[in-house]
Order: sequence, then C-alpha cells, then structure tokens
Amino acid sequence: MGVNENKEIVNRFINEFVNEGNEAVADQLLTEDYVRYDPDAPSGAQGAGEFKEMIRMFGEAFPDSEVKIEEMIGEGDLVVFRGTETGTHEGEFVGHEPTGETFEITGLAMHRVRDGQIAETWANWDMLGMMQQLGIVPTPEELTELSD
Repeated sequence: MGVNENKEIVNRFINEFVNEGNEAVADQLLTEDYVRYDPDAPSGAQGAGEFKEMIRMFGEAFPDSEVKIEEMIGEGDLVVFRGTETGTHEGEFVGHEPTGETFEITGLAMHRVRDGQIAETWANWDMLGMMQQLGIVPTPEELTELSD
C-alpha cells in the first residue's frame, strides 16, 4: 500500500473508531497482534482488546470527546499525526466523579501500517494537562497558592 492509502487508514481509524466508537472499524483496521505503546497505559503497552476497552471507558466519561487531526505526515509504512482532543467530563474517569469541566489537549501519534491494517501505535497525549483542566490535579499556580 502507498503512503496515501496508509494515511486514509489512520484517518478512518481516528474518525470512525476513536471519535465515533465504532468497534467494528477497530476490528477491521487493527492487526491481530496490534500493540499500542503509551506512557499513560497501565503497563505502558496495550493490545487491541485493552485499547478498545480504554476507548469505551473514555467515551463513557467524555461522551463528546473528539480527536481532530491537525497535521498528518506519512513515509513508508509510518503515519504520524499531531492532534487536538477536546471533551467534557460527564462520567466517572479513573475513580473521579464527573466535574462538568471541559478539556483541550494536544498529542502526537505514530502508526505502523502493515497490509492495510494498523500493527503498532506510539502515542503521547497531554494527560496531565487534561487532569489539571478538569480540576482533578492542581496546576503549578494552584500549588504555589497552597504553599503561600
């Protein structure tokens, strides 16, 4: 497959699975041995089933969440994008009750596409920034105020 086809696969994965929650698309577009590397994942890596469960849980906590691809670059079997994610905290998230607060964070993700499917992902999103925007984790300014 060419770079443009690989970019379309990643674009479809983000729009139809991550944003819309269509797990049939994930089943179609992720290889059987898919691995997602993410410092925010409990073990640092996730298989397809664990990633689908994370997206399910995230969708329950942030039903209006959306990843917008800002820029996408492809070379060989790799597709990288820089994106923005937004959402409103309306359900339980990692043990925290809904705050009703919104967030907007940035992130990067690199995907390796093999034979029309995504085989690997390396992702890094500003989860600390999200937790601060939701009021779950204090910002540096709030910490300074507390110490005064």
